[in-house]
Amino acid sequence: MASEKYLIRNTTEEERRKIVQESLGITDGLCDGCMQGIIDRYDAYIYGKMELDEVNASFHKAYGYERDDAKREEDEMRSPDSCAM
Repeated sequence: MASEKYLIRNTTEEERRKIVQESLGITDGLCDGCMQGIIDRYDAYIYGKMELDEVNASFHKAYGYERDDAKREEDEMRSPDSCAM
């Protein structure tokens, strides 16, 4: 599960938008639209309909890559304060 600070209940829509943009390396308007398809996948999180972990899981599933629980726990233990994206 993502850090508590990234949960919908602990963030505003604007904060979630910033989390997504910074995680994807989109800052200061430097994106030329090349990543719009990826950004769109995170709309459910930005608009408070789906937690970040759920969006990431659906993204991985869509591309045939599903991490098992052991791998997910290992990743979270390695960097517990990093963004789940």
